[in-house]
Amino acid sequence: MSDYRQRSSPERLLWAQFDTLQLGSGWDEKDITKPQILIEDVYGDSHPGSTHLIKLSEQAKYGVIEEGGYAAQFHTTDICDGCAQGHNGMNVILASREAICDMVEVHGSVIPWDGIILTSSCDKSVPAHLKAAARLDIPAIFIPGGSMRPGPYMTTSLGKGDISLRQRRGEITEEEIRDYKLTGCPSEGACSFLGTASTMQCMAEALGMALPGSALAPATMRDILSFARNSGRKIMELVRRNITPSRIMTKEAFINAIIVHSAIGGSTNALIHLPAIARELGIILEPGLFDEINHKIPHIGNINPSGSHLTESFWFAGGVPMVQMMLKDYLNLDVLTVTGKTLGENLEDLKKDNFFERNLGYLANYGLKREDVIIPVEKAKEKGSIAILKGNLAPGGAVVKYSACAENMRKHKGPARVYNSEEDAYNAVVSGEINPGDIIVIRYEGPRGSGMPEMLMTTEAIVCDKRLNGTVSLVTDGRFSGGTRGAAIGHVTPEAAAGGPIAFIETGDIIEYDIEKRTLNVVGINGREVAPEEVEKVFSERRKKNGIIPRPPRKGILRRYTESALSAMEGAGY
Repeated sequence: MSDYRQRSSPERLLWAQFDTLQLGSGWDEKDITKPQILIEDVYGDSHPGSTHLIKLSEQAKYGVIEEGGYAAQFHTTDICDGCAQGHNGMNVILASREAICDMVEVHGSVIPWDGIILTSSCDKSVPAHLKAAARLDIPAIFIPGGSMRPGPYMTTSLGKGDISLRQRRGEITEEEIRDYKLTGCPSEGACSFLGTASTMQCMAEALGMALPGSALAPATMRDILSFARNSGRKIMELVRRNITPSRIMTKEAFINAIIVHSAIGGSTNALIHLPAIARELGIILEPGLFDEINHKIPHIGNINPSGSHLTESFWFAGGVPMVQMMLKDYLNLDVLTVTGKTLGENLEDLKKDNFFERNLGYLANYGLKREDVIIPVEKAKEKGSIAILKGNLAPGGAVVKYSACAENMRKHKGPARVYNSEEDAYNAVVSGEINPGDIIVIRYEGPRGSGMPEMLMTTEAIVCDKRLNGTVSLVTDGRFSGGTRGAAIGHVTPEAAAGGPIAFIETGDIIEYDIEKRTLNVVGINGREVAPEEVEKVFSERRKKNGIIPRPPRKGILRRYTESALSAMEGAGY
């Protein structure tokens, strides 16, 4: 790196204190002349996805030093969606994506760093890091924080839905509750189902921002440390060649990522995060693009909650690179990645390195074969996993993950049961207020309404209720957990707080949706089916008479977010 001109050289010459402050932080006189790398993680004791990241950052630092650079470790701790369930903390979860991104931007801007390494595991920190990388546009590489070990009998932390419902109804023993608490999260890493955390790790790799094969490596295995060390080495090459995120995260790379997302049955939250990341680069991802891709890409990921197996097994089966190998005919293989090579070259290198065969023995430990977890393309039973629905209830679109929805509920017509908060809807499910065939509507939970919390407590209560499971749908302007199962339609746009039609539906009106036809409409008023013109007339009258419910007074980040956020279909950023 002797021929590399340090980005901070002008500042060092201008202001002697620059060197003094770094020397006072433990650097020596040789360190301050080397390429300077920022290592930014979300390490902290907040949840299992963050507690181990300091180890990955340390390995990355060793890699940087080996290649002639010097690194500084910064931390912006994230928070956990699971800890925020059922209380107002959930309202700031999506806003935290923006806060983390902003903080990384601050860290990355105050010093003219030569490059940046980012490591995180979970729902909002991964997209926050990718947004920040795009915004800073200096050489960058992302290290996925990996996946948690399975629970007993290959269970996941999603068992909390059944536990919570039975606890509320007094149908469970204290011993059962304690056993779940002791086994539900058996290790560090992201939750072991293909929720938003796991999905976004896969998206980071599919975008070319993480080393090939690194997404969802088990957080307790040596492999993840190796990926981290190699990322530290690789950032120095990116610095030398000035390969920045804008050269990697192109429109073609985003299309590749959407293809992978469609194939594995990823979280609906990716339809918020990918557009938000793309916007930082001046790229607009229209909702129709997601729908178009999901019409033609085989769904080959047999991964919970859209399938049977856990993220650890997905990685053993070959993970994202195996999916890319199977879908080579659909992908742009010429896109640049953080290896400094193209996607096509990366796949060939992995093949030569025996990556695709090396871990199959771990699958055999579970009595599984690759095709059990990643289905061969020719055996795929359906195309895609996500659909964009439109109609008079969602003129701007709505999102449904049909791969996690029973076939009998992919088309449904029923009476609306309307609630202005998730808490009210959840209590209605628990108390037995909801009947089979109902369509629950939860509104004022969009970005402008309450910060766009996820509806996991309610969706889990529905699917864990034998009377309601497979008969009840949910429609909301809020969002869902990546672990959400069932007929759950979210991101309704425009949202209620922005004056969308969902603000004017009433209990007893009739809703009809058809996933195959991509439609979502109000087809009846007060229990009587009527023509679309009549629906429009009644909604117009209700708009004039009732208006929309004003947002309650807020302060701090939640106020800033709910006053400024874009729609869900635009990425819900600000």
